[in-house]
Amino acid sequence: MREESVGHSNLSHTTFILIGFPELHEYRRLLCFPFFLIYVVVLIGNTVIIYVIKTAESLHTPMYLLISYMAVIDIIVPTSIIPNLLLSLLFDWNGISLAGCLTQMFFVHYISSFESTILLTMALDRYVAICNPLRYTEIMNTSVFLKIALFSVIRGGAWMSALIILAHPLSFCGSNIINQCYCEHMALVSLACGSTTINNVTGLLMAYTIVGFDISCILFSYIRIITVVIKTASVKARQKAFHTCSTHLIVMFFFYLSGSVSFVTYRVSNTIPTDVHTLLSVMYLVVPASVNPIIYGVRTKEIRQAIVKMFRRKRRILVSSNVATVKT
Repeated sequence: MREESVGHSNLSHTTFILIGFPELHEYRRLLCFPFFLIYVVVLIGNTVIIYVIKTAESLHTPMYLLISYMAVIDIIVPTSIIPNLLLSLLFDWNGISLAGCLTQMFFVHYISSFESTILLTMALDRYVAICNPLRYTEIMNTSVFLKIALFSVIRGGAWMSALIILAHPLSFCGSNIINQCYCEHMALVSLACGSTTINNVTGLLMAYTIVGFDISCILFSYIRIITVVIKTASVKARQKAFHTCSTHLIVMFFFYLSGSVSFVTYRVSNTIPTDVHTLLSVMYLVVPASVNPIIYGVRTKEIRQAIVKMFRRKRRILVSSNVATVKT
């Protein structure tokens, strides 16, 4: 049910309306199909990756465990927005309280920041494995992973808490309509009546601190990897290293490119149609989640073989069950 925006300057809204794709409002129910299909791909693809890595003991190594952790995040983040988006498109259930909006904002951005940390950890894992293989088990131990996880929790928690603390006291006395499918930080802050300079600066600092730091470390790691591989590795080892690293780089490319496009569109939102801007913001959260299991399933030999073995095992069990049923 829609709530009309109120124009009284002495009133601050406590509820908001999420209007995704306003220019396609009459076709909104048709939009459910592509988003539903993408969500199904996300759930099936990432669940298969998690199951395969969990059940195949040969994949219980740091690199594959990191891939499984990423798959968990790739399920959680889309789940926090896609079901609500589908309900909104189908039944116009698009109202949300300020508290609910801030909670969703914190959750989406906080969990998404973990994916950047996982990509950084993957780059570190490959760096140690290729550049310092004799000390790999000594360096990449449980203690190191726990420290990285603690660093990610504190870093993400501190920045997201700052965004929420700064956004909560803002006065929303104009429109209460958010032209977005979920409560994104800049989409909410842009509705505030007073000065939002501190909010904008904090958002920029958060992006540069998290993404800028992680990308810098990732680039350094892969430059060092490429240098070492070219200088010391045999042709076969070089091809294997490049194949493994290129798989991770493709995943990183999708994640950081989609995030950068979404980030930039807020700075040039006046020149981009609202629906295009909304689509880019949603794609930032769902495209990496949908393509990651496909990339790792197709390009990673060990995961691909484990998936094939899993389906063959399931098929044998099914055939055996059918034969037993026929005999009885």
